[in-house]
Amino acid sequence: MSSLPSSIDIAIVGAGAAGLGAAHALKDSGLSTIVLEARDRVGGRGHTIMAAPGITFDLGCGWLHSADRNSFVPIAERLNFEIDKTRPPWREQSFDTGFPLQERLDFIRAIDAFYDRAERAAKSGHDSAASTCLEPGNRWNPMIHAISTYVNGAELDRISILDMEAYEDSEINWRVRRGYGALMAAYGASCPLALNTQVTLIDHSGKRLRIETSRGTLSAAKAIVTVPTNLIADEAIRFHPALHEKVDAARGLPLGLDNKVMLALSESDALPKDGNLRGATMRTAMGSFHLRPFGQPCIEGFFGGSFARELENAGDGALAAEAIDEIVALLGSDFRRKLTPLAESRWGHDPFARGGYSHALPGHAGKRAVLAAPVDGRLFFAGEATSPNFFSTAHGARDSGERAAEEVLATKSQT
Repeated sequence: MSSLPSSIDIAIVGAGAAGLGAAHALKDSGLSTIVLEARDRVGGRGHTIMAAPGITFDLGCGWLHSADRNSFVPIAERLNFEIDKTRPPWREQSFDTGFPLQERLDFIRAIDAFYDRAERAAKSGHDSAASTCLEPGNRWNPMIHAISTYVNGAELDRISILDMEAYEDSEINWRVRRGYGALMAAYGASCPLALNTQVTLIDHSGKRLRIETSRGTLSAAKAIVTVPTNLIADEAIRFHPALHEKVDAARGLPLGLDNKVMLALSESDALPKDGNLRGATMRTAMGSFHLRPFGQPCIEGFFGGSFARELENAGDGALAAEAIDEIVALLGSDFRRKLTPLAESRWGHDPFARGGYSHALPGHAGKRAVLAAPVDGRLFFAGEATSPNFFSTAHGARDSGERAAEEVLATKSQT
């Protein structure tokens, strides 16, 4: 869109999965709508690149979690995106080197016992840190923390046990062959977009909203705010009058951090397609590696939590260097010459994300509902952090946008 409208019925702030879900839900409403996006693209934390010829890389979300309940599955089918139903390799291990079978079985027993204790603890209704459910002195505790950094973006001492148990997972996980981010880009192509338009202030003191952006000011009857919690918590987008309850809720739902690195692999046939590699290092600071995703000649590395932040802060190339060192330690020195860094994500330093996906701090599990609640029938909130059961997922975000749009339509007579 070459210029902003001066007046609009509904302004949607953010063109990630939530904003796109809201825009689609409002298409036939008869209301004029605009999606205001600070980036030069749609998708938010869903972004696919071609890391090299023949190598597709999802810098952000890459799995259709709970695929049997995931609203992006029918969207992918409608848009002719091929869905890969290969079983994810997370619980498998392609090589015994560094993590022998008996040790893996012992670790699986330990982590399953941890989740059983967490489930029982959550039934009490008392919120506390998930780390309290670790067995004192268990040798696998550091690695269970590592799994939390992959799943939640943070170690267990920063995770609400009630929030962790509220997450719903059908354990059916598929992928989009052309990339999840590419699917979101296609989904957003028909939406009314204003890219490179950063919203800095929503003034709701008057009869109509006044929205200040990097490209000028517009007036709106209502707004749906879908930005990540860290932007609300840091007041990168401000409200007048201030919405202290929203800022407080966002601070209780910070974004953890997960980053990925893509390495080209020569002589790739030596490794299994869609294999998994992880070492029993007894450390939380460790990566997990997806070997030859989709059969591509590459290895995708995954790092989470405080270790991911440490590597990101170390600068470009640090994730790749760590990944190569870990792979070489597991598979042998000959692999150093076979691996070439291609690309890595840096979501913590991304000014419009400032992290990966949300988790509730201990004692803050109820803040998702607080963040989701409308204000004065004019301000509505969506995003993965507002999803009660599918938070941290793209489809949870998309569904929350649709929910916010339905809330808008319920007040249509007031527009």
